[in-house]
Amino acid sequence: MSEPATEPSAPTDRPDGAEEVDPLTFLPADEPVHLVDADGTYHEDPDHPLDLTDEQLRELYRLMVVTRKVDREAINLQRQGQLGVYASCMGQEAAQVGSAYALGTDDWIFPSYRELGAALVRDVDAAGLLHLYRGTWLSDHDPYKHNFALMAIPIGTQALHATGFAMGARFDGKPIVAMTYFGDGGTSEGDPHEAMTFAGVMKSPVIFFVQNNQYAISVPLAKQTAAPTLAHKAIGYGLPGRRCDGNDVLATYAVTKRAVERARAGHGPTFIEAMTYRMEAHTTSDDPSRYRTKEELDAAALTDPLARMRNYLTKRDLYDAELEAAIDEQAKATATYVRAGIYDAPHGDPMELFDHVYTDPRGHFEDQVEQLRAELEGAGDAEGQG
Repeated sequence: MSEPATEPSAPTDRPDGAEEVDPLTFLPADEPVHLVDADGTYHEDPDHPLDLTDEQLRELYRLMVVTRKVDREAINLQRQGQLGVYASCMGQEAAQVGSAYALGTDDWIFPSYRELGAALVRDVDAAGLLHLYRGTWLSDHDPYKHNFALMAIPIGTQALHATGFAMGARFDGKPIVAMTYFGDGGTSEGDPHEAMTFAGVMKSPVIFFVQNNQYAISVPLAKQTAAPTLAHKAIGYGLPGRRCDGNDVLATYAVTKRAVERARAGHGPTFIEAMTYRMEAHTTSDDPSRYRTKEELDAAALTDPLARMRNYLTKRDLYDAELEAAIDEQAKATATYVRAGIYDAPHGDPMELFDHVYTDPRGHFEDQVEQLRAELEGAGDAEGQG
């Protein structure tokens, strides 16, 4: 086990009033935090203790199983023409479920487009979420009910949203932590850079959770950065960089929990790099066989997060046939519910595109409204004549 860097114990004040810290404490450890081996063997780490009950451990596993089942159903729906595209999270269930589970009920999540597992932790309706990929609605859930923002297709914009939200909560005196997800490719985009710069200076209570799934579409990590690890980038923003085994749900939970506590205590943001692997294609429009081998996939399967947690529960005598049957039944029922909610779901009124854009429309807005209305009426007339 590597020794993770510790937080500074005695910061001093700089003349400008900012806190001065030893930058070496912000460097990531040589190895990611790892608690559970592939065979389920647990390694205690005094710097990352677990505070989970037996029922919570089972719940983490249940959430991962349901996530994978719904994920597979979504891929099937896309192949059957019911979704335009879908971004699978297969292989990343532990990274998403473990991190989201570490948040408090009042904390917020700002996802990208792949965080099905984090959404299910927040009890977001899975069928409603998939409307984004069908094009029938921009994620059919109430963000304020679940403290889960709308999924973001643009790469990295959600990092700015999370940082701004966290600062707003701080100004309001609310002990809310915001967490935003993006992939390794997102670290090459400008928006996360701006968000982390601002968050570091302003000590925003925000966590930047990067799922390093080894590929930005077809570009491997080695061609994305010259940094030793993605977590090393954090020091440039004045953030502590932390790494965890993203296929180890307990390690992910423990590292994120520590970052949440740090942010809530007023010590500012943290950058977490979860080392995981994207076992499916980037999206259903991608052909990963063009840039990775079967041998690579076979090796990744050996670190499957679901199998690892199941082995851990078995060693703890927390897993049996009855639990397996109950979880499988729920997973199948959820997948069936998702299919019923998405299959042939009607599209809404295209004119809703203009709702809630401006309180005081300006410029060519009204012209654009009329242009679309005329196009829709023309298309309707043509269809009627046909």
